[in-house]
Amino acid sequence: MDFNVKKFASDAGVFFTRAVQFTGEKLGQSEKTELDAHFENLLSRADSTKNWTEKIFRQTEVLLQPNPIDHTGARIEEFLYEKLDRTVPSRPNNGELLGQYMQDAAKDFGVGTPYGSTLMHVGDCERRLGSAHREFLQTSAISFLTPLRNFLEGDWRTISKERRLLENRRLDLDSCKARLKKAKLAESKAACEGEAVPDFQETRPRNYVLSASASALWSEEVDKAEHELRVAQTEFDRQAEVTRLLLEGISSTHVNHLRCLHEFVEAQTAYYKQCHLHMQDLKKELDSSNGDVFPNAFAGKPGHSMASDGSSSPGKAVDPLDVASTVETDTLKIEEVQAPATGTRKAKVLYDYDAADTSELSLLADELITVYTVPGMDSDWLVGERGNQKGKVPVTYLELLS
Repeated sequence: MDFNVKKFASDAGVFFTRAVQFTGEKLGQSEKTELDAHFENLLSRADSTKNWTEKIFRQTEVLLQPNPIDHTGARIEEFLYEKLDRTVPSRPNNGELLGQYMQDAAKDFGVGTPYGSTLMHVGDCERRLGSAHREFLQTSAISFLTPLRNFLEGDWRTISKERRLLENRRLDLDSCKARLKKAKLAESKAACEGEAVPDFQETRPRNYVLSASASALWSEEVDKAEHELRVAQTEFDRQAEVTRLLLEGISSTHVNHLRCLHEFVEAQTAYYKQCHLHMQDLKKELDSSNGDVFPNAFAGKPGHSMASDGSSSPGKAVDPLDVASTVETDTLKIEEVQAPATGTRKAKVLYDYDAADTSELSLLADELITVYTVPGMDSDWLVGERGNQKGKVPVTYLELLS
């Protein structure tokens, strides 16, 4: 019990000394040991890495799980199962649920009906999209989120702990410096008072004796303060070296996070490519199964909708001239089209586009092409030229430049 009391009193004394030193520095009454410029740069870089890693981590979580309520519930569930050392049960996600509802509805309405058949196709596609999204989440969590979380909860906590310890060592060092400075001043003052020659004719020549005794005491105090300063300096230097090595390891952290970022991009690329393939398959199925019921409804090209200009609204006759114009556009030979003398414009491509046939021009996002219109062509399409290549391009994929 005595040992614990003594340790508690010692720790309280150290804490008080550090608090006094810290307060004195803030008030400008005490000197502070400054770290070198390289060390300060390492500290600044580490803080920046931590702050941005935390922001990227949180926002990636929001991206992968947009609903904060669902996300919080999922995290709580994972935590509970982790504590119970059990596997989290697999539950359908939103896409899989939507697909299941659509397929159940199709069975109720009749799979042989046009609506039921379409619901079955779309539902199957939604379930496949949901499954792809589940795989994307799992891959992203393992390859990207987990390394970022490990840094924040592991390496950064170690760095923070060593930095706090370094700050305490610095406060101890500066406190020892202040104590030594004070002892030397007191010793010098006592020595000056002791240099006066005493008058032994006096009946009480006690000042001389007291001055000599005080000088000896302050000399001992100076020796003690110098020893404490050497110990504090050694501990500070050792802790500074440990902290420096940890801070320099931030470069390795950047390399690791760079690799994880590439894996995250690859996972996104594979996911969106898979989604694109699923939607293309769905489009083909709908074109083949519903083409007789809704012609051109699933053609997937701008301008092919029956009600695009309002001419095919219920109760209104179709203008034969419109039909002729459409036929003329469909049979238009692009290779015979000549660019007009005036009216050509530059356009920036917004998205990649794969040509459906030889009359169309494939596009790459961010490239610049020359576009113009020709008489009888659908307003949702333009003729685009890139060098010697020419073909129809959808207006919705372009940003016309002045």
